[in-house]
Amino acid sequence: MTGHPVSELVVHQDAVRANTAFFAERTGGRLMAVLKADAFGHGPLARAVVAAGAGSIGVTAIAEALAVRSEGVDVPVLSWLNPVDADFGAAVLADVDLAVPSAAVLHAVVRAAHAVGRRARVHLHVDVGMARDGCPPAEWPALCALAREAEGTGDVRVVGVMGHMSCAERPDDPQNARERLVFAAALRTARRRALGPAVAHLAATAATLTGAGDGYGVSRIGAGLFGIDPSGTTDVLRPALTLRTRVVATRAVRAGTGVGYGHEYVAPGDTTLALLPLGYGDGLPRAAGHRAEVLLAGHRRPVVGRFSMDTVVVDTGGQAVPPGTVATVFGPGQDGEPTVAEWARWASTIPHEIVTHIGSRVARVHRTTRDGSTQEEHRG
Repeated sequence: MTGHPVSELVVHQDAVRANTAFFAERTGGRLMAVLKADAFGHGPLARAVVAAGAGSIGVTAIAEALAVRSEGVDVPVLSWLNPVDADFGAAVLADVDLAVPSAAVLHAVVRAAHAVGRRARVHLHVDVGMARDGCPPAEWPALCALAREAEGTGDVRVVGVMGHMSCAERPDDPQNARERLVFAAALRTARRRALGPAVAHLAATAATLTGAGDGYGVSRIGAGLFGIDPSGTTDVLRPALTLRTRVVATRAVRAGTGVGYGHEYVAPGDTTLALLPLGYGDGLPRAAGHRAEVLLAGHRRPVVGRFSMDTVVVDTGGQAVPPGTVATVFGPGQDGEPTVAEWARWASTIPHEIVTHIGSRVARVHRTTRDGSTQEEHRG
């Protein structure tokens, strides 16, 4: 195992590019690639998604936006979740668009833009029904009026209006119609206040796939870029991660041997146990205990006993598995390995949580395929 990481997360950039191209076509080229949370745990991918058809990029924090800018992309980048004391000046200087959900944030952006001598590009953010981020509809007319005043002083330019749907994965849910009406009303109000946003964006991945957010200029696609379909309506998306590790030790045990803390698993017969150097400290969900499997030596084998911080134990059913043997924790599923979706079901969670929780002890490998060759770039 010398010279090779014990555990690694392989990022299949060809899958990310294929998914991006699918959504670029689906949206008629009006695609904002959402790369928040380190691109859903997949690492630096701004250049790849732009090359595959994304016309803009969205993130949450300003620090994420600046990291995207450092990759050398020149498309619009939007940051939409910042406290009132965020470094808006740095964002303005880096040509980062800023979402504005309140008068307080607008005032902070105006002050920052005035201080650095540059006009800020803003997207007014309306809450259409999430009761989360965004301006409450009752406060929206006042926010639009303040934004128009700020345009008059030359400190901001309103380039967009945005919202986020709460139930888009269920296209027949009546809440979708209510939220579309709120968003349409918000756009009318903005225009009555003499604002001229060039873009409006309501649909994220689920709303784009189900059509619940159709009719507006830009779709924000995050999970879908990485093969995750929150709506369960398509089978064309390609999972983009493979998590694999290596067996560090094995032992033969007799029937009745307890495994791990609390002996929640007791070997029902003579068997062999394989120790894998991954645990909940690396992002494996403890809630998947007693259900999870890995692909090891050509067979799916159960993970047994409680998950530890640094290790899990696999019952190989008596099959001899020498140390150093590769175990695939999850992957696209094409070779019989478990998928991220299966891990999410085992842990009673969503795939988004699985892919974003893999820790820094796991080496990242970005794999791209060009002209039939395979190139790997190790990170982390």
